[in-house]
Amino acid sequence: YGVFMENGSYRRIPEEIAKKVSPGVHILSTHTAGGRVRFVTDSPYIAIKAECSVDKTSHMALTGKVGFDMYAEYAGENRYEGTFIPPFNFRKGYEAIKDFSRVHKRVITINFPLYGTVSKLFIGLKEGSVLEPAPDYKINKPVVFYGSSITQGGCASKPGSSYQSILSRRFDCDYINLGFSGNAKGEDAMTDYINGLDMSAFVLDYDHN
Repeated sequence: YGVFMENGSYRRIPEEIAKKVSPGVHILSTHTAGGRVRFVTDSPYIAIKAECSVDKTSHMALTGKVGFDMYAEYAGENRYEGTFIPPFNFRKGYEAIKDFSRVHKRVITINFPLYGTVSKLFIGLKEGSVLEPAPDYKINKPVVFYGSSITQGGCASKPGSSYQSILSRRFDCDYINLGFSGNAKGEDAMTDYINGLDMSAFVLDYDHN
């Protein structure tokens, strides 16, 4: 959800379109803000191995920039289950694992990093565990958000704390994050691309740039 694989990395918009918009959007389009993996399992743990990279900055935690975090649904309510924390000195990726206190089937959502570039993500479950598709969102046609760093998730401590992720859990809706820090300028190529998306609603927050 929210990202797709193209030319060796996950992206939010096609590279051909990103190049037409601006050099900044071309770079930021590989940042995986809004990307999610959803599935049902009864595994007593979830492990990840990510191949990814990030430019470190002094004002944003690595857990938000290049961390993955996880939520589990219980009786219709989503609960934060932890962040897969990258080591500070990681270079090409990292591995992490989260355990559950008891075993039963649950809907899992793993949120992708807000400012990292991800080339591969492997998810590990206990052998023999149930693995099923997640149910559709209640609002399955995505809400599209277009804006700048606030929209991309700038300075959030973890991916699930971006405001789109919060709204998605509250209203059970799919979404696409088209926030590009410092590069939301309403270019013709961007407006044409957004106009072609099939969406349930559009949130426009671009004029800060």
